This record gives sequence, structure tokens and C-alpha cells, in this order.
Amino acid sequence: MSGNIFKFKDARLLTQWVRYLLYAQVFVALLAISSNYMEYQLLMDYQSGAYSSEEQAIADGDENDRRQLGVAGLYFVVFIVSGIMILKWIYRANFNARQLGATDMSFTPGWSIGYFFIPIFCIWKPYQAMNEIWQASHDPENWSLSGFNSSISLWWLLWIVSNALGQVVYRLTDRAEELQDFINLNMLAQVSEVSTILLAFATLSVINTIYRAQTEALARGEQQTYQGAQQVVVG
Repeated sequence: MSGNIFKFKDARLLTQWVRYLLYAQVFVALLAISSNYMEYQLLMDYQSGAYSSEEQAIADGDENDRRQLGVAGLYFVVFIVSGIMILKWIYRANFNARQLGATDMSFTPGWSIGYFFIPIFCIWKPYQAMNEIWQASHDPENWSLSGFNSSISLWWLLWIVSNALGQVVYRLTDRAEELQDFINLNMLAQVSEVSTILLAFATLSVINTIYRAQTEALARGEQQTYQGAQQVVVG
């Protein structure tokens, strides 16, 4: 195995933090689903005319808005922190793949995360970069002979769907005026949260698999280095 395993950066702690944050994403998404369901019940009561008192209807609406705002704030914090940590993990995984012996990789550690922020290119470049990391992690010396991985494809499909739904929900929020608009928006938000949960689990699977592949490749490299040193001593 070529490369420089002595420059390999241990990703165990970083990977563990990413796992925790992905679980946090799932928890917050479930919390949002529960809060959205409570809002849906409120909207149904508005629609059916269940309230006999306008004051009570307004009070329940204000309480709903405060709850939803609190959940949204928690949602924002968790997803910003987890997003930063996941990007840091991708950078580290790309770097480590190179230290394991992968050469001629198309994406540098910087560009493997940089393309997430460039319009148009963000649609497919991050997918290619992550697939390259997957290939280089499983077979550092012959990574270019591997094709696209189905796990990466599923992860990216869920990424596209989840982000697209999020954008639609965000845009419709500003346009909703009628009660039925808010009901439809609520139902779409529920679907968006489900896609977020699926994406979190897909991301967790990809990260665990790549981390395990790199750890095993590192162990093989260290064993080969040790055996080479032993041969030199014996010789």
C-alpha cells in the first residue's frame, strides 16, 4: 500500500460527534412532526368552527406560534452545527483517503465541501466527490476502477428531495393567506420532516461505512509497514 499512513488523521472522535448530531437531527425532526400535528389539529378546529370563543381561538393560535417558533429555533441550531461537523468530516475523509494511498483523485479535500456552496454545481459535484471518497476508502490503490455506489446514490437522492421540499415549504410560508393554504403547508411540512429523518439515517450509514473502510485500510497499511520493517531487520 502506497501513501503516507503516518499523516492519517484519526477520525474516531469526529465520527462519533457526527453520529450524535445526526441522532439529534432525527429527534428534532420527530419533535417538529409532533408540533406540526398539534398545529394541524388546531387548523382543523378553525376550519370546522369548533371554537365558540374568538378569544380562546386567538390564545390557542398564539400558543401554537410560540411552540412552533421554539421548535424552529432548536431545528436551526441543530442543523447548522451538524452541517458544519458533517462538512468537516467529509474534508477529513477525503484527506485520509489520500494518506491511505489513493492517487489522482479529482476532488481535493477543500473542493469536496466547497461545491456544496456553488449554485448549479451543488446539484451533482458533491455527489461525485462523496462517491470518490467511498471508492478511495474501500480500495485506495485501485479506486478509479470502481463504479458509482448505490448507497451514495440513495444518500444524494434523499439530499436533493429533502432540500427541495424544504425550499418549497419556505417559499409557500410567505405566500400562505387562506386557512386551506396553511393546512396544505402543514401537510407538506410533515412530508419534509420524514424526508429529513430518512436523509439523516442514510448519511449515518454512509459515514459509518466509509469510516469503517478507512479504519480497516489503515490497519492493513500499518501491518504491511510493520512486516516491511521486520524484513529489513532480518535481512
